[in-house]
Amino acid sequence: MASTVSTDAFVEFDRVQKSYDGETLVVKDLNLSMPKGEFLTMLGPSGSGKTTCLMMLAGFETATHGEIRLDGREINNIPPHKRGIGMVFQNYALFPHMTVAENLAFPLEVRGMGKSEREDRVQRALDMVQMGDFGGRRPAQLSGGQQQRIALARALVFDPALVLMDEPLGALDKQLREHMQYEIKHLHENLGITVVYVTHDQSEALTMSDRVAVFNDGVIQQLAPPDELYERPDNSFVAQFIGENNRLHGKVINRAGDAVLVQLPDGKQCEALAVNCGETGAETLISVRPERVNVGGAAGPNTTEGRVLELIYLGDHIRCRMNVHGNDDFIVKVPNAAGHKHLSLGETTQVTWATEDARALDPIS
Repeated sequence: MASTVSTDAFVEFDRVQKSYDGETLVVKDLNLSMPKGEFLTMLGPSGSGKTTCLMMLAGFETATHGEIRLDGREINNIPPHKRGIGMVFQNYALFPHMTVAENLAFPLEVRGMGKSEREDRVQRALDMVQMGDFGGRRPAQLSGGQQQRIALARALVFDPALVLMDEPLGALDKQLREHMQYEIKHLHENLGITVVYVTHDQSEALTMSDRVAVFNDGVIQQLAPPDELYERPDNSFVAQFIGENNRLHGKVINRAGDAVLVQLPDGKQCEALAVNCGETGAETLISVRPERVNVGGAAGPNTTEGRVLELIYLGDHIRCRMNVHGNDDFIVKVPNAAGHKHLSLGETTQVTWATEDARALDPIS
């Protein structure tokens, strides 16, 4: 769950709540701290509260309750332009009547910087994003990817202590979006800036972040590094939202230490790690990642039969949809490599997975 607030944190949300109508909380008692230099992503579906948190940090929304601190200073009542925070939006928010260089110089002019230093900083920021020769152009003369680079340079030009990014790559095509993910990640690493990034794209969050805060219904469901979120989800929501996930509903019939034995609807049993499940008799949901299922290998504690319903060739692996334990949507990723079993549509084969790769979590429909 969300971390407690730390006194040496650079960004802090301390018991922060937000309501727009005075009744419904869109952010509920948020406690979150991040150190200087971290790249933290707020990830979640639409309406989960992630963008509201970003807007409160930027100063465009006001917290209903609690404190927001930046470098130890409460900023609840400080206007956005005095917080020293860089912002990058999905729609770029560039001034169309200004050249690229003028767009970058604007935040420096507002801060009263001299012409010579402004020009040096603008050129340095353009060079950072490989746009050094584009200062004389207007935004309309640039592609979407180029405009996003300029928006990023404008957020960095005044050396902010903190940069906020709200779905900055959402308008770009897949290939350009993936390229920009790595560029932003490298800029973060090279400059040592602190970044809070908002997205609903889980692969983007896993690629770029030091830690990811997974939001749902105004609450952080889990806050952890990307590999921990994927490999060790705390609950069913995180398991489903991060990556692909097989779900097997069942009932706990025995608990022994870290392991739990679960009765499945087809009468068979499955052994799993007891992560977030009740005692004997309680409903639970078992989560198994598709790449952790072994087809046609040696039998183990969780060995059963699967019938092949669909095969999709995806280059490095075959995505196989099977019927396993009565579930028609059980996915197995079979590596497209020597030594792995070739599957045929309609065949029945043995499938197995390790106990530690099955996590017994809270039941959801």
